[in-house]
Amino acid sequence: LWKFETSKYYVTIIDAPGHRDFIKNMITGTSQADCAVLIVAAGVGEFEAGISKNGQTREHALLAYTLGVKQLIVGVNKMDSTEPPYSQKRYEEIVKEVSTYIKKIGYNPDTVAFVPISGWNGDNMLEPSAN
Repeated sequence: LWKFETSKYYVTIIDAPGHRDFIKNMITGTSQADCAVLIVAAGVGEFEAGISKNGQTREHALLAYTLGVKQLIVGVNKMDSTEPPYSQKRYEEIVKEVSTYIKKIGYNPDTVAFVPISGWNGDNMLEPSAN
């Protein structure tokens, strides 16, 4: 758990790894959340595996909505590993596909923030990135 305060909010961050072995932890943390940050990998093959019929991306988004989390932020990670790196086209493909799925389960994609990031390089993690 990480905790911090802003002038408007008291924030507790609960990290729920995407691996199936940690799904119980994910459910426990999500059931107490007001907002979820869904991290999807932008790499070719990685994104497709997560968004596939039995993928973790779908499962976690559905569980979050089912458990009452109505606010969602999607971090599109590993933008540095797209071809070419930081591909706008790849980012837009991912936003479109994730938007289509989350709309089916009940989220309004127009109210969901999508953020292209690179955890490895720190792009858009703490400060806006030129990439």
